[in-house]
Amino acid sequence: MNRFIMPLVIFALMVGLLGYGLSLDPKKVPSPLIDKAAPAFSLAMLDAPQKQLSTADMMGQVWVLNVWASWCVSCRDEHEVITRLARENLVAVIGLNYKDDPGEAERWLRQFGNPYATSVIDRDGRVGIDWGVYGVPETFVIGADGAIKYKHIGPVTNESLEAEVLPVIRELLS
Repeated sequence: MNRFIMPLVIFALMVGLLGYGLSLDPKKVPSPLIDKAAPAFSLAMLDAPQKQLSTADMMGQVWVLNVWASWCVSCRDEHEVITRLARENLVAVIGLNYKDDPGEAERWLRQFGNPYATSVIDRDGRVGIDWGVYGVPETFVIGADGAIKYKHIGPVTNESLEAEVLPVIRELLS
């Protein structure tokens, strides 16, 4: 009888942990990069490949990095919201074009509109990996000190823009 108790207790603990895990919101994955320096990059600009933009160029400014790709269906869903954020003109919105063909990315922006101050090309995805990107789209708010202050996984909606992204930006600007 005692030999069945320990496996039963272990099974019950595993079921409890699985139940807890399933109750979590996958879009609320905590980032270990919050309040740490944004990973450095220097990448070619999509609209001017002979020029580079780096994180050092953005130092001293509050800015948003939106990771997107022309092949990303969810990026199309959030595009109107990112355009709205850019029109608010509170901060520079920089695009990180992730694992994409630059020609396709340029066509996509011509078709749907370009909300970005500029987009940089992360063709092989290495910068995305440094930033802890799980998939596109993802959006980061970076403080004037160069640290990541907020990360949004998945498409930004009007609701999440109002409730999460804009309050962080406004607090950093005050």
